[in-house]
Amino acid sequence: MTTAAPWSLTTDAPLHSLNTFHVAARAPRLLSVRDVAALPEALAAVAPSPLLVLGSGSNVLLAADPEGTVLCFDNREITILEHRADHAVVRAGAGVVWHELVMWSLAEGLSGLENLALIPGTVGAAPIQNIGAYGAQVGEFIQSVEAWDTLHAQWVQLDQAACRFGYRDSLFKHEPDRYLITAVQLRLPLLHELRLDYAGIREELQAMGVELPVAADVANAVIAIRRRKLPDPDVLGNAGSFFKNPMLPREQAELLSRQHPALPVFPGDEEGNRKLSAAWMIQACGWKGRREGDAGVSPDHALVLVNHGNASGAELLALARRISASVLETFGVPIEPEPRLVGARW
Repeated sequence: MTTAAPWSLTTDAPLHSLNTFHVAARAPRLLSVRDVAALPEALAAVAPSPLLVLGSGSNVLLAADPEGTVLCFDNREITILEHRADHAVVRAGAGVVWHELVMWSLAEGLSGLENLALIPGTVGAAPIQNIGAYGAQVGEFIQSVEAWDTLHAQWVQLDQAACRFGYRDSLFKHEPDRYLITAVQLRLPLLHELRLDYAGIREELQAMGVELPVAADVANAVIAIRRRKLPDPDVLGNAGSFFKNPMLPREQAELLSRQHPALPVFPGDEEGNRKLSAAWMIQACGWKGRREGDAGVSPDHALVLVNHGNASGAELLALARRISASVLETFGVPIEPEPRLVGARW
């Protein structure tokens, strides 16, 4: 029986299948690591090359070909480390597909991740963005993150507090090249209060004929909503929501709300903040469904930039900048991208 190599290296590697925008970028080197214990050895083989970590590339815009080495993790194990009366601690490798982890956890009778169903990407990318949807964020369930600290060349395990999770934010976004996330440990409850009061979940459950929902029902409702509202990246290249909903001081948000009564305003991440709907403002500026060459905005959701075929990352970024400038001119509100930009600055 032949044992698979712990890591492999490919030169001049196409990245079309490693980013959900399906931008035709290429990497000088592609390093794929299956056994993370061999990560230091693999990194030594490509040193001192700059590194870009890609999962499925669902939160990245390749505005240019990356320099150096692209690193992908192929460790896809999910294990239960603890099983208590009210919760379990689950460890998932960085290469696990996020949605597969969500569905696995529900099949195991665990809850917490149901509102995060069908988010594209891998487990290793989830803490970086602190992925969130329908009233939940992954950071609240993360117990710790395992990573290789490139600054000190050592393994580290960062607890929830050390990860500094915020709205679409974390320590890993502020030090993007330091920590190579290899696994995530999540503390998942067996039962918890379901979050149903966001973006039509109750209405979807009602349409499904579900009167007393459990976590799996919420996941199915979220899946149905996402499939209606968001294009499938396998069919139409995209990275999901491209812009973050802006946070404003309450007084400024209330002033905008009086000026634009239809503008949706939500509670912010702090008592004095309010979150505004970037999608509403983008649509109000006339961008929903617009297309410039093969770069465009989804006709179904104004937050989603799409690649209709052969758009370059630079063309998608140029469109995003025009949209942002339009919103700023109309509403006086700056909006910023969610995906990491490679080869460009915002």
